[in-house]
Amino acid sequence: MTGGRPAAIGVTIRRAGAADAPAIADVFLASFKATYAFSLAHSDDSVRDWIRDVMVPIHESWVALDDGRVVGWMALGPGELDQLYVAPDRLGERIGRRLLDVAKERSPDGLRLYTFQVNTRARRFYERNGFVAEWFGDGAANEEGQPDVRYVWQP
Repeated sequence: MTGGRPAAIGVTIRRAGAADAPAIADVFLASFKATYAFSLAHSDDSVRDWIRDVMVPIHESWVALDDGRVVGWMALGPGELDQLYVAPDRLGERIGRRLLDVAKERSPDGLRLYTFQVNTRARRFYERNGFVAEWFGDGAANEEGQPDVRYVWQP
């Protein structure tokens, strides 16, 4: 048990494919809307297109699956954890940790990532997993216009 919830025992992690894009978009949109009081800079349809046309085919994308359902998603670029989202109803089950472990294995020289400053849950998660905040922004560097923070992990 983790935080009163079961660990992700039946969850498998694998590379994402084109067929996963709609479910990845569902996780992304549900997680974003459950986490933030502000809106995305783009419509839901635009986000779905971006995931289908850019994130899955161009970035190294991974999914966490439970009984065939996508419950988490991660996208990597060279030395960068670009996206990491877990379905809101599956938080606290170590799914994010398992995806992050894959990211660290795939980027043994280190990782950087950005998150919004108001996302205290994500910030605690990254800090517990060895990331250090190295830069704080005022929102000028992201489309949502929200203050952000850059974290780095060095093995």
